[in-house]
Amino acid sequence: MTNKKGNIGVTTENIFPIIKKFLYSDHEIFLRELVSNAVDASQKLRTLAISGEFKGEADDLKVKVSLDKENKTITISDNGIGMTEEEVDKYINQIAFSSAGDFLDKYKDAENAIIGHFGLGFYSSFMVSDKVEIKTKSYKDGAKAVKWECNGDPNYTLTEVEKEERGTDVTLYIDDESVEFLEKHKIQELLDKYCKFLPVEIAFGKKTEWKDGKDVETDEDNVINNPNPLWKKMPADLKDEDYAAFYRELYPMSMDEPLFNIHLNVDYPFNLTGVLYFPKIKSNLEINRNKIQLYCNQVFVTDSVEGIVPEFLTLLHGVIDSPDIPLNVSRSYLQSDSNVKKISGHITKKVADRLFEIFKDNREEFEKKWDDLKLFIEYGMISDEKFYERAEKFSLFKNTDGQFFTFEEYKKHIEENQKDKNNSLIYLYATNAEDQYSYIKSAKDKGYDVLLLDGQLDIHFVNTLESKFEESRFVRVDSDTVDNLIKKDEKIESVLNEKEQEDVKWAFQGVIPEGKSYWVTSESMQPDDMPVIIARDEFMRRMKDMSEISGGTGYYGNMPDDYKVIVNTNHPLIVDLSGKLEKKTLTKRSKIDEEYEKINSEKTELENKLNKIEKEEEKPVEEKQKLEDLNTKLMEVEDKKINIYKEYGQKQKIVSQLFDLALLSNNLLKGESLNNFVSRSVDLLKK
Repeated sequence: MTNKKGNIGVTTENIFPIIKKFLYSDHEIFLRELVSNAVDASQKLRTLAISGEFKGEADDLKVKVSLDKENKTITISDNGIGMTEEEVDKYINQIAFSSAGDFLDKYKDAENAIIGHFGLGFYSSFMVSDKVEIKTKSYKDGAKAVKWECNGDPNYTLTEVEKEERGTDVTLYIDDESVEFLEKHKIQELLDKYCKFLPVEIAFGKKTEWKDGKDVETDEDNVINNPNPLWKKMPADLKDEDYAAFYRELYPMSMDEPLFNIHLNVDYPFNLTGVLYFPKIKSNLEINRNKIQLYCNQVFVTDSVEGIVPEFLTLLHGVIDSPDIPLNVSRSYLQSDSNVKKISGHITKKVADRLFEIFKDNREEFEKKWDDLKLFIEYGMISDEKFYERAEKFSLFKNTDGQFFTFEEYKKHIEENQKDKNNSLIYLYATNAEDQYSYIKSAKDKGYDVLLLDGQLDIHFVNTLESKFEESRFVRVDSDTVDNLIKKDEKIESVLNEKEQEDVKWAFQGVIPEGKSYWVTSESMQPDDMPVIIARDEFMRRMKDMSEISGGTGYYGNMPDDYKVIVNTNHPLIVDLSGKLEKKTLTKRSKIDEEYEKINSEKTELENKLNKIEKEEEKPVEEKQKLEDLNTKLMEVEDKKINIYKEYGQKQKIVSQLFDLALLSNNLLKGESLNNFVSRSVDLLKK
């Protein structure tokens, strides 16, 4: 062979600046591409040895990555199949740039459309190199070694050289803009990221040992990968400890053990292997994302897997490996493809099936882990209709007594007692068992059961369930009195008449702090129910809670908190207060009542006079104005009477005490108000 020079054949435009320009943001993939090529060459030789076409030794296959910082080179070497001169010309010069003109016309403006088309994986090396050199020798008997060189333009040289061993060495002469890749730690980082599980041993330098106070290189190659990862093995050959060990291999910095795992092993209608782990998820949705690693034939592609698994499954950890997942040219982002959707749907089904299997086989263990699993399962049921359909068989409710029920079990548990007068089934729930204890107790005393929905997504989940459950509503246990939570036909009569109820309401309104959104109402409850209860409207509270989860923005997030103060008009303390109120304010009220009657009498007389005039325009303006003035005076007199009740309420420690007790049961009594409550309690105890 004589020295040969040639032109790669790019006639319309220089391909190399395009490679550098469009793939600069992803330029680290050069190492993945070149190491993958070396692995492919090694595996091809292994295949030939198995078939008998290659008679030599194929058990010592290894890819070596060498760094020469002084000469600014990186070399990727393999002892695989190698290439002849004709193969170099075919695979490097021709196939890589076949239809080059069409290629440039089609892809020169497409940022993500270069590497991967027309065999351009090798040419990613020019993203970081001024010059690339290939020295290769085929496994074939009598083959001559050749060297291919290219300086990053369409011109190349091909010469015959001496090389003892079969295989290929690719040497990159790193350009000035890419000197970061001449650092050992950077190459180690990329090898760990992209090549950790390649099926042929990858060696980077030599192992070191601590000797005489420093690290000293040994003669043993530093193999950085696991060529036979767990997901390539048969599930029947593995034990729980194998899966636990592999989890630690994937996430060496993780302190938690996973809850469960799923071993994926599918060969039809697509190829898919992998192991997915259920991590312990309690509250933070973001911190656990992007822990699934996507591989293509054991080559790392990405850990941003939103395109290949449903969003809720991105909370899982583990590995998915499939040669059938369509990748774009840089292999870093997934394309939209019907095959991807099929794979995504299959993974969803496998996850649901595995959870149901665990639930059926060991429900007790499943219940113990429910608090860690709940967020993941609820997230899936909210966001994925098909997952909801599968998960409703094993999704659980937990009540405030710590008992677990499936949806169907819980419906049967409460349907006899918790239907309202309109035949709607009412699911009572609490979000904090301690803060809402008194409300929970009142409901349980009534014979009702209360769910504990204290998870981050439970408010959203309640909305989903209400849309699925027929003739059902979810009501938080502190959103009203226990009798109003589940309204029955029976009505409790009030000991106080309507006027007395109204007067007591104004007495309590007198102790409402200025500027606070509390409004007082009365309710006839059982005498042994709490004298005063504070509740929040179910709809408004739920909307505000959902707004807080999404960052507190939006219409409901900006609205003030509204609370309803419910006075139990049948409680002995309230009945006693009403009697004292009427007695102590009698003198002042009598004077106001006289004033009211006088004004009202004058108003009635004037109204009768004006009513005799049929046409509105003929009524005297002065007398119509006087009627308006009389109405205003009546309102002012009413306000005087209301203020009497308010002033009385403000002076009675029992009113403030009952109101503060209601606040305290809602964890709403803080700061100065709490201090005043404690001092007042001490004073009342002295009596």
